[in-house]
Order: sequence, then C-alpha cells, then structure tokens
Amino acid sequence: MKGTIKLKKRGNKNLRIAMIGHKVVPSRRGGIERVLTIMCPLMIKKGHQVTCFNRSGDKVENEYVKTVKRKKYRGVQLKKVITINKRGLAAMTSSFSAAICAAFGKYDVVHFHAEGPSAFLWIPKLFGKRCIVTIHGIDWARDKWKHGFGSRYIKFGEYIAAKYADEVIVLSEKVQKYFKKFYDRDTVLIPNGVMTHENRKADLITQKFGLHKDEYICALSRLTEEKGIHFLIEAYKELKTDKKLVIAGAASDTDGYVKMLKEMAGDDPNIIFTGFVSGKLLEEIYSNAYVYVLPSKLEGMPLSLLEAMSYGNCVIGSDIAEIADVVEDKAILFKKANVEDLKEKLQMVCDDVELVEKYKNEASGYICGKYNWEDVVNRTVEVYRGKKSCKEKLVENSSVASI
Repeated sequence: MKGTIKLKKRGNKNLRIAMIGHKVVPSRRGGIERVLTIMCPLMIKKGHQVTCFNRSGDKVENEYVKTVKRKKYRGVQLKKVITINKRGLAAMTSSFSAAICAAFGKYDVVHFHAEGPSAFLWIPKLFGKRCIVTIHGIDWARDKWKHGFGSRYIKFGEYIAAKYADEVIVLSEKVQKYFKKFYDRDTVLIPNGVMTHENRKADLITQKFGLHKDEYICALSRLTEEKGIHFLIEAYKELKTDKKLVIAGAASDTDGYVKMLKEMAGDDPNIIFTGFVSGKLLEEIYSNAYVYVLPSKLEGMPLSLLEAMSYGNCVIGSDIAEIADVVEDKAILFKKANVEDLKEKLQMVCDDVELVEKYKNEASGYICGKYNWEDVVNRTVEVYRGKKSCKEKLVENSSVASI
C-alpha cells in the first residue's frame, strides 16, 4: 500500500521493537523503567517503532502525566497487559501477558529486561521473533528474593535467557564473566548511559525539608536491604558533624526493612526520609548535596550513581566491582558492609571541604564523557540487527579472556 513502510528484514533502517519486563513507562520508580524512559524515545528519533508493555495496575507518576497523549510517550506506543497486582505475581503475570502479545504482534525484535521476565522468552521465540535479553543485575541474589519460589523463578528465567536468547546484553564485566563461567554464554557488554544536567538552586527542598546547599549528605535509591542504607545510618550516627542525612527513595516490597531503617533513625531530626522523589525536587537534591553515598552490597549498574556524578557530586561508594569499575579514581570507596570504614570516609569528607571540591570538580566531565545514551542506543540497535561493533567485540574478548 502507498505510504506503508515494509519492515521484513532487520537489516532495513527501521525496526519494530517490543519492550517487556518493566512496570510502567514513562517512570523513574526503578532502574529498568528509567532506562526505557530514556532509551525508547531515542530509538523513535532514529526511525524505529517501539512498544512498551506496561503493567495494568501501575500509573505514570505526576512528573510524566502531561507527556503521555493518546497512549503514546514521545512517540513510544504504550500498551497495558493483564496483571495480577499482588506481590510476587505482578511481574510474572504481566511478563507472561506481554510475551503472548509480542508473539502475535508484528515485531521484529522482542527485548526482555531482567531475569524473571525472561522465563517467558520461549513464547515469542516459538513464533520466530528475534529475542534479546538485558540482564540489569543478578536479581535472584537480592535480599528480598533470596529464598523460596521467587529466587527459583528468577534463576529459571536466567537459565532461559542464557540458553535461548538470540543475544544477552549485560551492564558490567562482572556479570559478563558470570554468564561465561556458569553457562558458557558469550554476552554483549553495553553499560548504561547518562545525560548532562544543569544544577538547580535549593528552593523546593528548602520549602519541604528545610535543606540548603552543602548542608546534607545524600543517599538516593530504592529502600531495599542490598542498597545498604542501614550501614549508612549506623555510620552517620557516629559522625561528628552538623550535616544532615537525607535518604530519598521508597520501599520496593520491603515495608519491614523501611520500618527498621526508621527505627534506627529514631527521633533524630537530622535524619530525613523524603520518600519517592522526582522532577525538580530530585534535581535539587542532587544539585545541592555535600556528598552522595551509595553503600550497596549488590548492584547491576546504578543509574543513581551516574546521575549523581553528572550533577557534579562527590561520591562515596562501596568497593563492589559494579561501583568501582564505573567511578575509577573519581570517587571515594569504602569496604563493602564495613560500617567503621564508611564512618571514617564520611568523617574525612566532613572535615575536608577542599577534598570534596576536588571530587566535585572532576565528577561531571568524567562521567558524561565515559557514558553516553546515544552510544548505548546505537550499540543496542546493532545487537537487534545481529551485529556487534568492533568496540563491543574487543570488550567482550578481553573480558572473557581475563576470567
């Protein structure tokens, strides 16, 4: 028909892409959601057609409400799928429903995100779809999934991804080595990206929380045990400082853990829980922090770390590979789960303003030069088409050779 673009081959310029495994797009409520909220519109700009299969029970937060019109977000098609909105069932049922829709839909590529959703990769695969998986982290090892059916289900999804995906994308060399060691599976390393940001003056954070520039230490993440916020609170309570501690983020099926954190904080007025933040409030928190702390025990590739550095923050992070490999010598590291070492690093920066300024001055230029969303999208599309750039091949070969 006249005006119709035929997309029979992946080698053509335009691709029809289905995204599965997230809660809702657009959103900032999780790492996968944030990645797709940024990447999908960039794919649209390059001429591709992208559909995100959203859970039926999740709503777009206020920051993005006006950006969704006629079930589209910046050109990205949004489709709701059947979801049983109960803990432990929402991810499974939405992924199954989305996989069915993708199998019967006119898509060239079906891109699964995370291990659990990949358990249903075989469905579109049976219909001849090219299936790609991005492993955002080893999810079965997270504290909330360590035991019971959840862990076994996620590990099964990991096995399906390793065994049957046309390509597996990973975010770190550590995970790349993991897949080679346990599954003898070659993977493609494509880290997350980051954008440059303009710093904002303290306004909303002053009105809502009484915060001013450089008056607080900041941690921003989902409030789950592997993020190590309990280590930070314990270390902070031993500090000799007038800096406040701001903990920004919400629970993720972890109400018991959040209750424990608030009990640890007690009635200390200098420990502030903001809850979930986005938009200008989030930008102001990043822009005006004295230091940003990421005390995680386990990570995939933390977007909040990239964002914090893009705002020019001095970062203190645990010495796990997923953080250390990103920051190199542009941040301060402490021994994972070691409260005493974290306390010493925090006291050091509280006592040395010049050291903090040094890290702040180097952070943004370094991180924005190293990680770029345009590059991430270009390399991902090459994977969709069955191509690997020379850069990816070199990274893959060197990583595997060092196992």
